[in-house]
Amino acid sequence: MEDDAPVIYGLEFQARALTPQTAETDAIRFLVGTQSLKYDNQIHIIDFDDENNIINKNVLLHQAGEIWHISTSPADKGVLATCYNKTSDNRVLGCAAIWRMPKELESGGHESPDDSASTAQTLELLCHLGSAAPSNVACITWEPMGDGKKVISLADNHILLWDLQESSSQAVLGSSASLEGKGQLRFTAGRWSPHHNCTQVATANDTTLRGWDTRSMSQIYCIENAHGQLVRDLDFNPNKQYYLASCGDDCKVKFWDTRNVTEPVKTLEEHSHWVWSVRYNHSHDQLVLTGSSDSRVILSNMVSISSEPFGHLVDDDDVSDPEEHRAEERSKEPLQDNVIATYEEHEDSVYAVDWSSADPWLFASLSYDGRLVINRVPRALKYHILL
Repeated sequence: MEDDAPVIYGLEFQARALTPQTAETDAIRFLVGTQSLKYDNQIHIIDFDDENNIINKNVLLHQAGEIWHISTSPADKGVLATCYNKTSDNRVLGCAAIWRMPKELESGGHESPDDSASTAQTLELLCHLGSAAPSNVACITWEPMGDGKKVISLADNHILLWDLQESSSQAVLGSSASLEGKGQLRFTAGRWSPHHNCTQVATANDTTLRGWDTRSMSQIYCIENAHGQLVRDLDFNPNKQYYLASCGDDCKVKFWDTRNVTEPVKTLEEHSHWVWSVRYNHSHDQLVLTGSSDSRVILSNMVSISSEPFGHLVDDDDVSDPEEHRAEERSKEPLQDNVIATYEEHEDSVYAVDWSSADPWLFASLSYDGRLVINRVPRALKYHILL
């Protein structure tokens, strides 16, 4: 089998929630949450065996409702959060909870049980993330470098900072802030920045991006009309502290320097429909993944705004040959941005893309029909970046 060939896994149910298991840095593992109105919903634990190019799966029951968003603790392999819908008194409520998976499933890389004999196990509910008033929770984002004790939930127009205590079995509301303004303001997405000692969070509501200081819960920047239509997702560059990517229903992906928010630094217009998901590669921040309702996943090389816009620079001492020295001088011009690859293995809207936490060259994408595709960065590019 060709090394770069995709590996495809089909779920029986529709799905839109995908995350890597962040705390698992040895084995390649993703979690997928389903959306079924008729049956018990599930979390599929997908372990990818890189050597044999096969997928092992385990299924956990998520009886609470259909899953709209899923995220995992950066510190504890067994702990995850879901945002889900449940119906009560003919009203649909968006809820959020912290769960623990069964002990034997916490780490990746184990053999998958025989399908015919295995029964789905259930998640242990640790605590709900809810205020007294029912509200719709759009997403939960964990403090990236933390001990897994701090999470932020975005509920309607509220941003809530929680402290998880007693092995995450209790959530205490630390502080909160609200969107002020006319109309029904609601958050659509949020990410916690890994920079500035983890004191900043970015949020999206309607067409606006905002930055918040988690210590005072006050706004630090605001980018109005960041997109022409609804903003769907955002992500921070892991290596450049002021850089933020956003995507939305105007089919665009935009890159911002939060110190100067009048104009985006770069705009990508490669998708032909809503862009649902954008993710920076954790190790090589010029690699940016996007997924869209045009059923495509695009891998872009945003090298000009990456932490290595000139490639790997060589010290003058290492270059003895004058001809080589001239080549070095030439290479100090910024490299060109380009689309590396367009992946067309999906036949439905791609709602989520994400990189593996264990292998920087491997990523997954998920479309609404329940198709999960695992792909690798093209080998030639990988060696070009590394060498």
